[in-house]
Amino acid sequence: MKKPAHIPSQRLNLGQLADRFHGEMIPIGTRFRYVCAAVSLSEEDLREYLDEPVAALPPVIAAQLPEIRILLVPYLEKGDPPSARTKDEPLMSTEKPQEARALSFGSLVTGSGAVFAFAVKDAGVADYHYRLYHGIAGLVAGKHGKLVPDGYLALIREELRKGAHGEVDDAAWRLKVDLEEKDRRGARPTKRFRDYALQSYVDTLTLYMHGICCDIDVETGPRQLPSNLLRKRLKFLCDTFPPPQGYAVFPEDL
Repeated sequence: MKKPAHIPSQRLNLGQLADRFHGEMIPIGTRFRYVCAAVSLSEEDLREYLDEPVAALPPVIAAQLPEIRILLVPYLEKGDPPSARTKDEPLMSTEKPQEARALSFGSLVTGSGAVFAFAVKDAGVADYHYRLYHGIAGLVAGKHGKLVPDGYLALIREELRKGAHGEVDDAAWRLKVDLEEKDRRGARPTKRFRDYALQSYVDTLTLYMHGICCDIDVETGPRQLPSNLLRKRLKFLCDTFPPPQGYAVFPEDL
């Protein structure tokens, strides 16, 4: 059982928590460090929360990540509204917050890397894995999507040209349905297209990494991207970011 690190009585936001436990964090590989703050986790829990998802990361992705500090805390809640001097950072809580204020994940990008905080009380491992990989996918995409590969942009432009319906997740779907004709077919990318492309890439890369780590099912429905197009995207990501030795992406690779 991993004993929780001591938490002072005052409420701390992500930056303060990361600074408070900077010297107590335990390394996992070369890019990740973690601390259990005011929460006890068994060795099996730690394998599921940390060792397994980190081991399943494609080596190319792992090599380009900055240092990521992971805070495992009981609960997270919305911080106070930001002011000119403060940022809207989630706060750690040892007591279950009201549902309207509760958060399951919070992140902070710093000059030296990133901080990911997860509320682990009453949370499922599958949801944790999804949010971890979603945070990593955002880092891989780069600020404002500057690192989204040209090959991926070509794929979604072709999908739009053919009038393909659906997306991987709701966030990209909402941005897709808001695209106008000039966004879909314009020679130069509009802001709406760039926003959509970034969200689509992050959502698809999240699914790709999550699928390497875990046996997950893609929900079918009217908003879901057709399976043949989804497979094209995943094949592109598999070629760009090959999975680690011993891991498979498609059933025929097993």
